[in-house]
Amino acid sequence: MTRPQPSWGPAAAREVPQQHYLVRPRHLAGGGDLTHITAHLTGAGWKNRTPRSGSPLHFESPDTSVRAVYTSHTSPPVWIISGNPPGQPAWNATLGAAVPVEILAGLTDALAAPRPAHAPDVLGQATARGWKPGTGKHPSADHPDGTARLQYRREGDTTRWWAGARTPGTGGHSVTLWRATFSEHTPLHAVEAFAAGLADPQPVLRPPGRIPFAAAPHAATTAYPVLPSQLTAWNQTRTAAGRAAAWARSASDRATARLRPARIRQAVPLPPRPAAPPRPAAPPLTTHPPRRR
Repeated sequence: MTRPQPSWGPAAAREVPQQHYLVRPRHLAGGGDLTHITAHLTGAGWKNRTPRSGSPLHFESPDTSVRAVYTSHTSPPVWIISGNPPGQPAWNATLGAAVPVEILAGLTDALAAPRPAHAPDVLGQATARGWKPGTGKHPSADHPDGTARLQYRREGDTTRWWAGARTPGTGGHSVTLWRATFSEHTPLHAVEAFAAGLADPQPVLRPPGRIPFAAAPHAATTAYPVLPSQLTAWNQTRTAAGRAAAWARSASDRATARLRPARIRQAVPLPPRPAAPPRPAAPPLTTHPPRRR
């Protein structure tokens, strides 16, 4: 019978590091762990509407106006983020499963947070980080190595934002890794946040075998051992960030509600002052005939 070995030090000291890799540029890293998305939405108070079968993954915003759905039944699997705000046009965004979750989180995190006060600048997020302005009829920005593009497209009476990643293939053909399309009325601040995540030069973490085969020769990787407790702590940090976003949004909504009555009072015109009653006319002058002397 084997005698139990004594334990030395805290449990963290007995953890076995797991091999991971830092991948750069991030748009070549592959999809990643979906918990990076769901942990933040859960913290932000979004309802988990996922069926018991586990697919499709379905989260709904507290006011039920926005839904984030990941379906693995399609080929390839896709994310569909859609909104139907009251009194406004509906919108949707479709993103391939190979979009890195760290980039996709820019979109979903922005939808769970208060709308910023500044005017969005989608392409500016990319060009400010060294992306090159594209050439052609559609305004765009390209990654310096040409493996990713962000573009604004106008086709007839409709407009949309589009992003994609690709790598060089054989025979002069390219291999598409993923695409993302945002319909005309997608909140622009959320598209801007997606663009910021796409253009972020920081690498992302991936376990072995998760980098797409077509992207591996074109991505720079650095070995990075990680403890399981670190992965858990990072997910908890995402949940805490979601709670902070929910609190900030609630505070913003309360402030807006307090200001709304004052705006209404200012917008309603005051009734006109009643006109002063007309003064009575002076009695007519009477003339008497001259007296006879």
